[in-house]
Amino acid sequence: MARPLDHAKRTQLLADVVGYIAEHGLADLSLRPLAAELGTSSRMLIYYFGTKEELLVQALATQHPGFSSLFSGISDRDGLRAGLEELWTSTTRGESSVSTKILLQVMGVASVQRGPFSDFATSAIHTLIDAVADAMVRCGISTRHSRDSATVAVSGLRGILLDRLVTGDAARTDRSASRLIEQVVAE
Repeated sequence: MARPLDHAKRTQLLADVVGYIAEHGLADLSLRPLAAELGTSSRMLIYYFGTKEELLVQALATQHPGFSSLFSGISDRDGLRAGLEELWTSTTRGESSVSTKILLQVMGVASVQRGPFSDFATSAIHTLIDAVADAMVRCGISTRHSRDSATVAVSGLRGILLDRLVTGDAARTDRSASRLIEQVVAE
């Protein structure tokens, strides 16, 4: 008879996996080094999660930033600007910066191979774009163009963030993000 799962241990493992990914990256992740760092065995990770992919997907699911809530009460362009500025701040130096770095890695993997990360990345993209597009409609931006404008805002900020992570140029990327936000809000 199999012993029941220790849910507290499972939750702690997921948090520790997120920390490991944030520090070591996702690209070359292997179960043995991961398990050693977590003070367990690869066999125990499989016991708790089934596969490496399922472990990673579940760990990533704990990190799904609640960015869409930033846009739920927005009904004017000043609020839209503030929401987009808060999104930028949160992803660059706020509490969501680690989650965002992990999400960018997942999106990179999902862009070259269909697999367990594709659904997660697609959902994260659409959730935020939908939230921004809905806010834009409430601000009077044409429904016909709101989804495209939201894509420009979200994907543009994501691209600037990736630039910042690669180059380390905070001043230039902050200016660029501000400029993008102003252009999107002015439409």
